Amino acid sequence: MSDTHAQSVAFVRETEIPQQPPPMLESGAVKWVRENLFSGWFNTIMTLIALYLVFKILVGAAPWFYNGVWDAGSIRECRDILAGKTGACFAVLVDRWDHLVFGFKYPQDAYWRPLIAFLLLLVAAAPALFGKYLPRKMLILTAIYPFVAFWLIWGGTLWLPVMVAASIIATAMVFRLVEGMAISTRQILAGAVGLVSGLGLAWLLFKGAGELVFIANNIGASGLSIVPYILFWAAGIFTYVCFIPMGIFVGYAIYQSAEDGGLVTIVTALFAIYFMLAYLLGPVSGTLNSIIPLELQAVPSRDMGGFMLCMILGTVCVSLSVPLGIVLALGRQSNMPLIKGVCVVFIEFVRGVPLITLLFVANVMLAYFMPPNSNFDLILRVIIMITMFSSAYIAEVIRGGLAALPKGQYEAADSLGLNYAQATRLIILPQALKISIPGIVNVAVGLFKDTTLVSVISMFDIVGMIRGPIQQSTDWISIYWEVYGFAALLFFVVCYSISQYSQWLERQLQTDHH
Repeated sequence: MSDTHAQSVAFVRETEIPQQPPPMLESGAVKWVRENLFSGWFNTIMTLIALYLVFKILVGAAPWFYNGVWDAGSIRECRDILAGKTGACFAVLVDRWDHLVFGFKYPQDAYWRPLIAFLLLLVAAAPALFGKYLPRKMLILTAIYPFVAFWLIWGGTLWLPVMVAASIIATAMVFRLVEGMAISTRQILAGAVGLVSGLGLAWLLFKGAGELVFIANNIGASGLSIVPYILFWAAGIFTYVCFIPMGIFVGYAIYQSAEDGGLVTIVTALFAIYFMLAYLLGPVSGTLNSIIPLELQAVPSRDMGGFMLCMILGTVCVSLSVPLGIVLALGRQSNMPLIKGVCVVFIEFVRGVPLITLLFVANVMLAYFMPPNSNFDLILRVIIMITMFSSAYIAEVIRGGLAALPKGQYEAADSLGLNYAQATRLIILPQALKISIPGIVNVAVGLFKDTTLVSVISMFDIVGMIRGPIQQSTDWISIYWEVYGFAALLFFVVCYSISQYSQWLERQLQTDHH
């Protein structure tokens, strides 16, 4: 009986069986290789072909790197040292590294200034790029950085960027003041701002029509092609006909925006910053510098060059084109036909013109639209054109993000009693920008690579330095692979870093919408 009872009691395990390692073919690198490289007969064949090609490239390139010459004063000395062997002449990088990085005119005793500006860029970008892991107060460093970097790179008095920063802060205060006004008060302000804006736009269009006619007459007198003559004359006549209606329409649109506060708030803020920059910046900064002189050696923009110029153009143009692209995207979705029409024409025109054409316009024609004897810096002209070009593409990317938002988000903002500016800033834009991150980063990477196009207008960026002072010198004539490979490496590091950050940010924000 006891034996039968004992046999009926279930066995209960008192200890865990030790975990066994998975089979070798189902774990680690072996599993990855089997699944990704040799998962089938087709993948196996393609993998073997790729491995063969990689092997051939490495075998062919290894002597070029291994026999590379780092200590020589010219390409002729490199060839003498190599004595017929295959090898690279890396000595050009040792001899001309400063020209490749800073250009050939930037003062050598001031190299520390752009280097510090670059290091500060990494520090200032961290709070904006990794805000989730850093205190929000560090964004103050991001806001201060552009003014410090301008002073370090260009030199001059420190009070000039300080006054520009003060003007921007004052403009933000004006924006918030107008946004928080009562509707009745804002309506009075909208009437005054609309009147001034309408008259000002009409006057500018009238003067612009005269310039177009003047250019058309010069083209006709020079005997050039009849097509540009007709186009400029047509544009001048159109502007003459429309300058009064356009002024009336703009003034009325600003007046009508008093209730939601959108357009009148922006235009008032623009008037405020224009007044401060045009009439207060120079006198106040000069007075402060005479009291407390804080100056560095001034470096003209024409002395900028090398990879430093590409970094300046890429950083500044991307930083400016994102907010301008947001404004254009919002303007294209506006209910006001005039605002929407202007944004549509701007975006479609800029997207239909190659960047190199805009750079030629910046180099040759843009100065003609400025007052006589005015000094319109070439780098500033290039920044304007590149920013216009990239902002048009970013506007379309952000418009896609705005279109992807459900209508309920706009209705929710209305139900909370938010006006247009508040709803856009607090509810609509954060979600649209989150969706638009991959497209914005794609435009930023393309823009950074396109900065090398400035070499066609005689600006000595890193490509301009290679094609000009380096390859045309008697010491390093006909040298190609080493210098272009160095330039490609610099661009790859920056663009790959941007791409990896974009992918990381997408994972953090879960923009895949699964």
